[in-house]
Amino acid sequence: MRTAAGTARSGDAVADAPRTTIFTDVDYEKNGKQVVFLRLPHSPHDDAWGVIPIPICVIKNGTGPTVILEGGNHGDEYEGPIALGHLIRDLDPARIQGRLIIIPAVNQPAVARGQRVSPDDGKNFNRTFPGSPTGTATEQISFYVNSVLFPMADAFIDLHSGGSSLSIVPSAIIEPAPDPAHMKRNIDAVLAFDAPMTVVINNLGDPRTSTASAVRAGLTTVGTEMGGGGTVSAAALKVCRRGVDNLLAHFGVLPPAKPAPAGHTQLMQIPGSKGYVFATTDGVFEPFHEHGAQVHEGEPAGQVHHLTDPGRAPQVLRYPTDGVVYGKRQPGLVKPGNCCLVVVTPYTGQLA
Repeated sequence: MRTAAGTARSGDAVADAPRTTIFTDVDYEKNGKQVVFLRLPHSPHDDAWGVIPIPICVIKNGTGPTVILEGGNHGDEYEGPIALGHLIRDLDPARIQGRLIIIPAVNQPAVARGQRVSPDDGKNFNRTFPGSPTGTATEQISFYVNSVLFPMADAFIDLHSGGSSLSIVPSAIIEPAPDPAHMKRNIDAVLAFDAPMTVVINNLGDPRTSTASAVRAGLTTVGTEMGGGGTVSAAALKVCRRGVDNLLAHFGVLPPAKPAPAGHTQLMQIPGSKGYVFATTDGVFEPFHEHGAQVHEGEPAGQVHHLTDPGRAPQVLRYPTDGVVYGKRQPGLVKPGNCCLVVVTPYTGQLA
């Protein structure tokens, strides 16, 4: 069976998955709603035989595609976990056809602390794929997602925000796929999300992200960037909740949604390394433009002030390309290499 999500896969793949130390009471083949935990054995100084409890919900009814919905990839990004919490509490299994695997706080240690990386091992979950069954806690969680959950699924939705360090225009993200048919599936799904802006992002070609790994697994893949700045945006949360419903309808799990207005979203891309403005000195960054501003190559983008050396002129940063301001650094304090601004340009690839 083929759906908007791609080629259906069987849950039997779990039996053939490489060994994982994570255990759970969830039955992935059972109809109805289960809200339980994945449990990762964890033995820190203060808990000899403890576990890391990672919340998971499986909602299944009849036959249909399997969709994984992930939030809390980074622990300081809040709109996705909140939207998935609403879905877990509110969705009646009788409304769906297929199976939802919902992990609203996948990087549980980081979510509990409200920080980007795990406090247990200092690792960024979204730079650990495909993970390791014998690695650190973060690597073992990404291994479970990659090796146990991905083989069951047809589609993957990874809900991000800008986190503590970036404020980003609410947007849906296209993860590039080398196969044209797969790329079209990704594009069609992301456009169905119907965010105010749609952006093609490949994380400078880094293969260790969850969405890059999902593409390698053949899944129709959708990402988001919903606001950020370490806060919850009511407007971005509304976009996120509506977009998830739109996607589930697109995949055939929920009844059809109302069609999105033609041309509602801007289709953009981060144009590689030229899409980023990086700090070149220590200090406090002052941006010169707001989100959505049209900017030009060579134009001053902002300046870094040296507050403890007031006689020293600020260091002016300039845009490396024409485009639209997409993301801005949230904390003022910067050091060399910090991302201060992100610029997007119109997408120039093929849609079919």
